[in-house]
Amino acid sequence: MTSRTFGFLPDGRPIEAWTLFGSGGMVLEAINYGGTVTRLLVPDRDGRLEDVVLGFSTLDPYLISRAYMGAIVGRVAGRMTLARFNLDGKTYLLAQNDCLNHIHGGVEGFDKKVWTGIPIKSFKGEPCLRLTYHSCDGEEGYPGNVDVTVMYTLTHSNALRVETEAVTDSPTPFSLTMHHYFNLAGEGRGSIADHELQIDSDEFILTDEQMTLLGRVSTVSGRGNDFRQPRRLGDAIPFLFKNHGDLYLVKKAAHNGLDSKPAAAARLVHPASGRVLEVFTSETHLQLYTGAGLDGSLIGISGKPYAQYAGVCLECQGYPDGGQPGGLGDIILRPGIPRRQTTEYAFSTLQ
Repeated sequence: MTSRTFGFLPDGRPIEAWTLFGSGGMVLEAINYGGTVTRLLVPDRDGRLEDVVLGFSTLDPYLISRAYMGAIVGRVAGRMTLARFNLDGKTYLLAQNDCLNHIHGGVEGFDKKVWTGIPIKSFKGEPCLRLTYHSCDGEEGYPGNVDVTVMYTLTHSNALRVETEAVTDSPTPFSLTMHHYFNLAGEGRGSIADHELQIDSDEFILTDEQMTLLGRVSTVSGRGNDFRQPRRLGDAIPFLFKNHGDLYLVKKAAHNGLDSKPAAAARLVHPASGRVLEVFTSETHLQLYTGAGLDGSLIGISGKPYAQYAGVCLECQGYPDGGQPGGLGDIILRPGIPRRQTTEYAFSTLQ
């Protein structure tokens, strides 16, 4: 593991970058601004390393962009309906930063915070980066002080394991996700249209035109968002709602409890390079985002613009409206009950 100064905030504080080298050949770089993964190098079928996540070479684009590029997203990932929630008889109003809804923790969510980073080793001797953040009572309108820990580990079997833990002194909604944009052909290599995607889910959450969650579940059967069998993204994207992607229920994890083991959620394949990404999670939901909002205005590490569909996000999370009635998931973090989740991004190659 190595470290360097990645850049400086406008107030002069330095932002650090850590590089982790996995025994299976993977290389990860992450910064303590937003806990952002800036690079993730993975071998192809011939052993050639390529960066498979979108990112920037300097700090400034991370400060300005609202793309959540590679960042930890919270306190609550996803859209909270009408930017409000009811908790123990009280209504809390949040920032409406996505039409009438609240998205990804607010105006300055966890993706815009400076985390404390400490490089460590796992009990198996694997390189890890431990990131911590203290979210104060009232931050972005949320109640309660919350202490958050996120661990990035490169396993011996070429997986990026992300473990999260949170504790609070007062009930509050809490549900993180990792907002990596994956392109298994390589960062700056164009569209993800030639990738094949499979999602292990029979159901998704219905939304309105503003992508507001409606609290109702529908089967994917007979719909354009059915990924139960592998589909080429270039063929599937035209049939997705707003070409964006939906929020799916993860079949096996939905009723496993707070400390459940990761279950299969998705599989992404790039036939040309042979790279395979399998996603396992203990979370209850997976948000597919195709990168439809990318418009070429962001310039990546390679110096090339990120056009529409330059990367695909597979965001494992809880149900964003899990503090509301409806029974689609409970994301309320309560005192004395730590919330722990694990998501693994496991890489391999086609034979």
